[in-house]
Amino acid sequence: MPIPQPAITFNFNDYLAFESEQPEKHEFVRGEIFAMAGARRAHVTVSLNLASAFKTHLRGTPCRTYMADIKVSVEAADTGFYPDVMVSCDGRDHAADLYLSHPILVVEVLSDSTAAYDRGDKFADYRKLPSLQEYVIVDIDSRRVECFRRNADQHWVLYDFEGDGECEFANIGLSMPLAAVFEDVEAESSVIG
Repeated sequence: MPIPQPAITFNFNDYLAFESEQPEKHEFVRGEIFAMAGARRAHVTVSLNLASAFKTHLRGTPCRTYMADIKVSVEAADTGFYPDVMVSCDGRDHAADLYLSHPILVVEVLSDSTAAYDRGDKFADYRKLPSLQEYVIVDIDSRRVECFRRNADQHWVLYDFEGDGECEFANIGLSMPLAAVFEDVEAESSVIG
């Protein structure tokens, strides 16, 4: 009879060492490492639209915009993620090389394979970041931006934006037309490639 082998678990520092040697990206969730799939063109376009708008708007402030290839560590949840876009105004993050720990705004652009996780467990983990004030979910297929904001009572309130109006990223003082969020994103065709 085969003997069950214990699952291999990593700590965050093990993950960082592992990740530094990999050609593809991985996320870290409570001792386990998960490979990330590549993104669709529309996903990358929307991320770039938001990151560009944030960077331009925040120029000259202590806040900086980061994209896709830098991790965020959520120590209280024992996780490490690659958000699509995030903003930090904390000097400790600006001096960090491998990951941020104090973002005020995190954006996740949904994909079919991660939508439920981004709305559920990942959001629950992000909420453990004391610095986080806004968690934004962008749904390309429905042309919708869901912005969850932490209020004065530390509760999360949903602000839902869709249609032809604007969406507001209150924590950084930016209103942006939804048309600009989805600029250069054509309706997805049934042809993959």
